[in-house]
Amino acid sequence: MGLFSGKKQEAAFGSSPLKAAASSATQAGIGEFYSYSVGRTEELALSVPTIARSIQMIASVVGCLKLKHYTEQWSGEEYEKIYLELEPWMVQPDPTVTRNFIMSQTVTDLMMRGRATWFVTSRSQATGRPLSFQWLPQAGVSFLDQAGPQWFGFSKQVLFNGVEIDPNETIQFIAPTQGLIYIGARSISTALKLDQAADRFASTEIAAGYLQQTDTSEPMSSEDLGELAAAWANARRVSAVGALNSAVTWKEFSSDPSKLQLVESRQFQALELSRHTGIPPYLLGIGVPGSFTYSNAQQARQDLLIFGARQYIDCIQETLSMNNILPRGRFVHFDLEEYIYDNEIMEDVRVEDDMNVRAPDMEDA
Repeated sequence: MGLFSGKKQEAAFGSSPLKAAASSATQAGIGEFYSYSVGRTEELALSVPTIARSIQMIASVVGCLKLKHYTEQWSGEEYEKIYLELEPWMVQPDPTVTRNFIMSQTVTDLMMRGRATWFVTSRSQATGRPLSFQWLPQAGVSFLDQAGPQWFGFSKQVLFNGVEIDPNETIQFIAPTQGLIYIGARSISTALKLDQAADRFASTEIAAGYLQQTDTSEPMSSEDLGELAAAWANARRVSAVGALNSAVTWKEFSSDPSKLQLVESRQFQALELSRHTGIPPYLLGIGVPGSFTYSNAQQARQDLLIFGARQYIDCIQETLSMNNILPRGRFVHFDLEEYIYDNEIMEDVRVEDDMNVRAPDMEDA
């Protein structure tokens, strides 16, 4: 009887470890959102349209998927899935936010940094298993036992906001690939530079060119030339009319807007970034004219799932099926069939296509 007494049970799942975990969580500022940040590197990466759109597409897929709970039974030839009632956290992992939010932020961290972290905010008194979680922005999480950006397994030394927290109170998702801010650092930097160059041209209302002194009797010094160029540029910004004497001539560069806007270079860089994200270029509108139809909309959804989102979906559902969360022999997975064969979405696409097909006939009538 003594083995099953309340005192012994408290030793197994007692309040001391929970209080220690809560104390470290308080010191680390978990739940104090004013201390949260996604990081400057990620903010710069998301300012690149191709990266932002890729994150939006994959996050929208993972965020909308529902979890299903099941166990497996051997039928003599293969394992059969027997579906079980969902636990509350499977519907809403964090009671304070939607499932869409926490799943979208998790997959964003996996894409950008190759890793994501949840903190266990409550546990069952009977089993000690997690009941609720909170997403921790990966920019604030560091691992003393792994340098990164390649992660090799579960970290046993976890810091959040510089304060060590109990690793057993964390759920650590490890992506199968390194994060975009590491493997795509050069491509992201190039894309930013190209955007900045195009922005400089767009912010200038006058054509690019130079001033040349035609009267060579007394050549102007470099300082005088600089002052003249600055005065000319300033005058052109405030007025469309300019005036020069006979000693100076304005000569315009022979370049067209398409070259100055670096259209081809930016298009190529967008293609490079689509390779980093794994999303087919046509889904990002790169180099493929035209629009989707009902016949290929379902295929596009499958391509996005298989080439872009599947690796992150498998990472999340397999991590949530591990024995530190669910009892042995129980699993969760995302309902992918509902995403691919969503009848309401397919019907909307079919109606839109029918309207596009009938539009020329109506105009001819």
